[in-house]
Amino acid sequence: MARPAGRQGAHLAGKRRLFWPLLAPAMALYLIFLVVPTIITAVLSFTSWAGAGDTPEFTGFDQYRELLGSDSFQHAFLNTLAYIVVGGVGTFVLAFLFTMVLRDMRGGRLVRAVLFFPNIVAPVALGMFLGFVFKYQPNKQGLANFLLEGVGLDAVQFLRPENVTYAVIGALIWASSGFYITILMAAVDRIPPYLYEDAEIAGASPWQKFRTVTLPLTWDVVGVAGVLWTINAMKIFELVFVLAGPGTYSPPIESWTLGIYVFDRSFGTRGTPAYGVACACAVMMIVLVSVFVVLLRRLMRRDAIQF
Repeated sequence: MARPAGRQGAHLAGKRRLFWPLLAPAMALYLIFLVVPTIITAVLSFTSWAGAGDTPEFTGFDQYRELLGSDSFQHAFLNTLAYIVVGGVGTFVLAFLFTMVLRDMRGGRLVRAVLFFPNIVAPVALGMFLGFVFKYQPNKQGLANFLLEGVGLDAVQFLRPENVTYAVIGALIWASSGFYITILMAAVDRIPPYLYEDAEIAGASPWQKFRTVTLPLTWDVVGVAGVLWTINAMKIFELVFVLAGPGTYSPPIESWTLGIYVFDRSFGTRGTPAYGVACACAVMMIVLVSVFVVLLRRLMRRDAIQF
């Protein structure tokens, strides 16, 4: 094939010359702040290291054996899985229900903005607010228990260590749904209206419209949203720490997540830090999120639909 001549060829040559100068700074930052720390974390996960002033000692898989045999890690792992799976299913079911309602609703954009509001609140502030909502104190209950007692039910200690995970899952579904409603509604807005009109003429119910029109034409966006949820759920820290923590050290192990486990082994312990175990847990987090993302991408793989 002949090379482009004249002005077009000069333009392409100029773009090639600018490629590496523009890409190099971003690649350097990516390597320095992501790739290199990840490699160092993986290396340190095979060592016993107490931090500055201590020399890392290679111990092989001892840190992983300690990790997997720890009750606190098992609680953290199961709680994190619950946030990813149960919280994800609840969030997307609620997001899809609102998507079906808001598509034909007058003032839907305003409602969408109101639902998005919890996402702009800092997790620490959100946790403090929910602490008042879930407060258990006879004769001075929080809003949740006040409503329960108002209908004749017994108050519930939502923030007991064994109950915090369920309370946080409910809070996550409430707080995160607006973000995914916004994403899904943006995908729904680009679907041609005549497809819904044809379905309505054919006598399709709202559920049939969703199953045959909305879902297939937003499937790629749903897949991306699922990946975003998995990554965000893996990093849950502040909300649990504020709701379950005593304010000084780590909260009870029944409420831990993998992020809290890493924090506790690095900074939250009253004794000598165990950075090797913390790094091993961080590696497990990377592996877990990678497995979920690959599974999601495979499950959500569909042929693109042109419209």
